[in-house]
Amino acid sequence: MNQLQFVAQISERDVLRYTPAGVPIVSATLTHSSHQVEAGVDRLTEFEITAFAAGEISGRFSRAELGSAHQFTGFLAKKSRNSKALVFHIIDFSAAA
Repeated sequence: MNQLQFVAQISERDVLRYTPAGVPIVSATLTHSSHQVEAGVDRLTEFEITAFAAGEISGRFSRAELGSAHQFTGFLAKKSRNSKALVFHIIDFSAAA
C-alpha cells in the first residue's frame, strides 16, 4: 500500500495549469514540522516536499490560503518516469485541527 497522511503548511504554490490532456493541476511545496517519539526519544521532524493536486481537488487546493495548515492524504510517486525524486500526490486535504 502506498498511502501517506500528515499535517503541513502550504509554503509555496504555483498557479493552476492544465496538462496536454486537459487535466487541471497545481504544484506546491508543503512544509511539515512535528515531534515524534523514536526508540523512546523525542525527535523533531521537519521536511519540505513537492506536491501535486490534479483533477477536481486542484481547484479547491489552488484556493487554499498560503501558510495555512492542512491534513493531507495522498501517495508518493516518482516525479517522472526517469526521475528518482519523489513527489507527493494529494488525494484529499482538510483544515488541520
